[in-house]
Amino acid sequence: MSDSLFPAAPEAAPAPYRVLARKYRPQRFDDLIGQEPMVRTLANSFASGRIHQAYIFTGVRGTGKTTTARILARAFNYSVPGKVERPSVDMPELGVHCQAIMDSRHVDVIEMDAASHTGIDDVREIIENARYWPVSARTKVYIIDEVHMLSKQAFNGLLKTLEEPPEHVKFLFATTEIDKVPITVRSRCIRFDLKRIEPGLMVEHLARIAAAEGVAAETAALQLIARVAEGSVRDALSLLDQGIAYGGGQGVTAVAVRDMLGLSDKGEIVDLFERTMKGEIAAALDLMRGLYRAGADPADILIEVAEFCHTVTRIKIAPDAPDDAAIGEAERARARDFAGKLGMGALTRAWAILIKGVDDVKDSPRPLASAEMALIRLAFATDLPSPEDALRKLADSAEGAPRHVPQPTPTGGPRAALVAVPASQAAPPSHAPPAPAPAVKLARFEDVVALARARRDIQLVHALERDIRLDRFEPGRITVSLVEGASPALAQTLAKRLADWTGERWMVALVQGATAPTLRETAARREADRTSDAAQNPVVRKVLERFKGARIVEVRAADSAPPPPPPEPLADDDVGYADSEAPFDDDL
Repeated sequence: MSDSLFPAAPEAAPAPYRVLARKYRPQRFDDLIGQEPMVRTLANSFASGRIHQAYIFTGVRGTGKTTTARILARAFNYSVPGKVERPSVDMPELGVHCQAIMDSRHVDVIEMDAASHTGIDDVREIIENARYWPVSARTKVYIIDEVHMLSKQAFNGLLKTLEEPPEHVKFLFATTEIDKVPITVRSRCIRFDLKRIEPGLMVEHLARIAAAEGVAAETAALQLIARVAEGSVRDALSLLDQGIAYGGGQGVTAVAVRDMLGLSDKGEIVDLFERTMKGEIAAALDLMRGLYRAGADPADILIEVAEFCHTVTRIKIAPDAPDDAAIGEAERARARDFAGKLGMGALTRAWAILIKGVDDVKDSPRPLASAEMALIRLAFATDLPSPEDALRKLADSAEGAPRHVPQPTPTGGPRAALVAVPASQAAPPSHAPPAPAPAVKLARFEDVVALARARRDIQLVHALERDIRLDRFEPGRITVSLVEGASPALAQTLAKRLADWTGERWMVALVQGATAPTLRETAARREADRTSDAAQNPVVRKVLERFKGARIVEVRAADSAPPPPPPEPLADDDVGYADSEAPFDDDL
C-alpha cells in the first residue's frame, strides 16, 4: 500500500504565548510580594482554625486582589491524598483541586464579574445554589470581582446569606473602590487592603522575571518601569512585556523604555529644572521644545520636573532617609547638590507653580505654550524676595526712612505688624488693653477690671468692658449706666464680687444718661488711632502701595510683648467661676 495514503502526522502546534502578567501570576501565598501582613494574618487564622466565612480584598489595580482570592480558594480546598486533607495556607505542591482553581475552571469555585452581573437576579442565583453541597471539593467558594458594581438591591439580597452562609460556603470579594461597598456588607467581611508594591521590591521582581525569560534588562530601565507602574505589578509586567518586544532581542534598555513610553531623558529633565531655577529661561525653553519634538507630552514633562523638585525637597528635609530605589544614582547626586543650594521657599514655590502648570496644560488648547508659560512663571518667581527681604528693600528705598527695618529695642517707638492677606481673612484687632497688676486699693475703674481678670471671672470681665458706661468712680462707690441689652443684675453682682475680693463694702448704683464710652469702645478707638498713625510711616505706606490688599493688622510698642487677645464670650454652661458659684441672676 502506498505510503502516500498515510501522510505523516502533523507536528503539535506550539503553545500560544502567555503574557508575563499571566505566566508569572502567583500560585501560592509565598509568591505574593509586598503583602506580608495579609499573609501572616491568614496563616495564623488557618493555624488556629479561625477561618471566616467572607473576605474582601481592596487596593489599586494590579496588586493581586483576584489572584489572592483564587489562592485563598485553593487553600480552602487544599488536598493531597495521603498527606494533607484540611485547609492550609502552606501549599508546597499542587493538590487535587489546585490547578483547576487557578485556571478558573473548577466547578465548586464560582467566579462572577460584578461589572456584567449587577442585578438582583444574579445574586438570587447565588443564594439558590449556595444551599447545595459542593460537587467534589471541600468548600464551595464564590469569588465576586469588582463587587462595588452590584446594585443596591443585589447587595441587600446578599446580606442574609453573607451573614449566615451554609457551613460549606465561603465568599471572596475583590474591589478597587471599597467606599462604594455598603457598610452593611463590609461589616460582615474580613477586610484586607493590598498595598502598592514598593519600587525596590518591584525592581527586584522584574529583574527575576527578566532573568527567567533570558532577557538582559538594565537596572535603569527597570527603575523607569517601576516608576511608571505606580505600585501595580500587572502594569509593570505589561510594560516589561512591551519593552522586551520593543527591544527586538537586544534586551531592555533605559533609552528604549523612554522612547517606547514617550518619556523624557532624566538628565534633560534635571537640566530643565536647573536652567529654570537659575532664571536662564531661553535655554529652558529650548530644552522644553527639544523634549517636545522628541515625542514627550508637555504635561508629562512638567510632572517629571515636579517629581524632581519633590525629590530635592525630600533630600533637603531628610538627608538621611533611605534612598528611593526608583531613582538613579546620577539623579540622586544632582538632587543632593540642589538641596544644598536651594531654600525651602524656592522649592515650595516651584512645586506650587509646576502643579498649577500641569492643570493649565491639561485644560489648554495649546499645551506646549501653556507649559512654556509655567516655566517662565517659575523662572521669574525664583528670585522673588522673602517678606523680610522685601520689607528691608522698601525701608532702604523709602525717603527719610532708616537704612534697615527697625528691630525691637527697650526704647523704640511703635512699629506696624503687616500681613499681606485679604481683608476678609485678617484677624480682628485686639481690643483689650494691657492688664495692670491688681492692687488692694482700687483707684480707678480699670483697676476693677484688672482685679476681675486676675480672679479669672471671665464673664464679669466681659460684662465690665462691654456693658458699662462709667458715670463716677470713687473708693467704695461706683455709679454707672448699662448699655442696651446688659444684664440688670450686673450692678449687684459687681458689688458682691468687690466685697468678697477687697474685704470692704462697695456700692454700685445705676444712673441714666451716662455718655462715657465703654472700655471696649475706648480700646477700639485707641487702636484705630494707632493704626492711622502707623499708616503715615513712609515704609508702611510704601508696603501698602506695593502689596495690594495688604492691611495693618496690629500696632505694637517695640518695648512690649503683644497683648493677649481678649477671650471670647463663653456660654453659661462653659464658664468656670472663681470665688463665685453662680452667674449674675443667682445673686439677685
